[in-house]
Amino acid sequence: MKKSNPQTPKPKIYAEKRGANQVTIISGLHTYGEQRLNDIAKDLKTLLGAGGTVKNGIIEIQGDKTAQIKEWFKRETK
Repeated sequence: MKKSNPQTPKPKIYAEKRGANQVTIISGLHTYGEQRLNDIAKDLKTLLGAGGTVKNGIIEIQGDKTAQIKEWFKRETK
């Protein structure tokens, strides 16, 4: 079994209501760098069929996709 590295950032994934819409926020990964965050956002948008963006080190995905994103991170970090 692979030991987790205490230096690895832990993503904080939660849904937020903005007006009439829901947005899933992924924060805590700012140490990954802009390019890696953009790559993660692109993978998630493709997987989920949703729009999204990266702003100030935070990934925003349209809709409440918290469960699917948490599963994706579990698969990707194994």
